[in-house]
Amino acid sequence: MRRIILAVCVFALSAISALASDGMVRKQSPHDVPTTMDRLEAALTERGIKVVARIDHAKAAMGAELELRPTVLLVFGNPKLGTPLMQASPEMAIDLPMKVIAWEDAGGQTWIAYTDPGYLKARHGVEGKDKVFETMTAALGKITDGVVQP
Repeated sequence: MRRIILAVCVFALSAISALASDGMVRKQSPHDVPTTMDRLEAALTERGIKVVARIDHAKAAMGAELELRPTVLLVFGNPKLGTPLMQASPEMAIDLPMKVIAWEDAGGQTWIAYTDPGYLKARHGVEGKDKVFETMTAALGKITDGVVQP
């Protein structure tokens, strides 16, 4: 009996640890960073999702006379989804609006990543908003899957 309880505790702690340690969804893109982000911005705009900012970290690094492989952050959101989450937990505003980063790794491969909305739910302890998190998760998955298609 003790072994079963110990096994359950170890499993639960490792699941919590995995969630707390990362929370990122990563996908390879067959496109370069600018094309990947152009595709993402177009996909968001055509769905009526507001693009708040596009930040070119590599360009900013050049301005400081530093080098950085192509790295671009896109900030976007839908107040109809985000506002109820911030009403439930004002700290959600640190993670909203949503962001997707695209970068080129040392081998020349483009990647995108974003924070899993389920991770945000757990991080901020938001209860009673499961439908909102499910909608965000499905939308981000579908949109980013489309962006990284050839």
